[in-house]
Amino acid sequence: MADLLDGKALATRLQLELSEQVKTLAMRAGRPPGLAVLMVGDNPASAAYVRGKETACSRVGIASYGKHFPTDTSQAELKQVIQSLNQDDRVDGILVQLPLPDHLDAVALLNQIAPDKDADGLHPTNLGRLVRGEPGLRSCTPAGVMRLLADYQLDPKGQHAVVIGRSILVGKPLALMLLEANATVTIAHSRTADLAAVARTADILVTAIGQPKLVTPDMVKPGAIVVDVGINRITQTTGKSQLVGDVDFEAVYPVASWITPVPGGIGPMTVTMLLHNTVWSYCQRLNLAP
Repeated sequence: MADLLDGKALATRLQLELSEQVKTLAMRAGRPPGLAVLMVGDNPASAAYVRGKETACSRVGIASYGKHFPTDTSQAELKQVIQSLNQDDRVDGILVQLPLPDHLDAVALLNQIAPDKDADGLHPTNLGRLVRGEPGLRSCTPAGVMRLLADYQLDPKGQHAVVIGRSILVGKPLALMLLEANATVTIAHSRTADLAAVARTADILVTAIGQPKLVTPDMVKPGAIVVDVGINRITQTTGKSQLVGDVDFEAVYPVASWITPVPGGIGPMTVTMLLHNTVWSYCQRLNLAP
């Protein structure tokens, strides 16, 4: 039976440590770190995520400069807001909550964020720094995966890691981080021929493809480490909704050596790495030793 990779417990501990760090730094700097989360429209899932991020900011002492815009907000208006936040000395991190309404160009808006305030680590400059192995802001979810593995002393060095999913949010940056940690990395996706056979070769199997219970026991090498980044809301026969991952947890649990639950695995780590990025940017901008 697998052991649990408890992201929720680790996130709680890391946020407590960040809270103590922020108290000390704010006294030296004369202000706390600041994060601006921009949300457009009334997507209920996005609203819940934003509330969670703002609550976490409050918990660790980060000032929140969040802005909520109506669905019909124009590209030009949002561009102007981002440029204003780039110039605001109180703000160390800026995040645009995705997805955006269809009429908006998310990539163009993300590219407007000053790279050193890019709290989500998605600006081309920060992705380039990742490719080159240079210090910089890292994409939050992949960074959360790597921090969780490190805390449990699960070293990717020499291991074969298979990442199912190739998004710029998770799959691609995570593959680069695993390479940086000396894993041998395969990226698989929805068009991969015989996905089950590829998945079975993994010592570390990470799935971030957004398909409920896609990964079944026949796709998992016995003793593999299974990291489930997927979050999918399904409706049960009773009519109640339930959050599940991309992995069939109950079925895979007896096969793996380590596994993340959903919820309570990578989700809390994503928020924690967002806070970490904001504090890191704050320290860099104000030349503070963390």
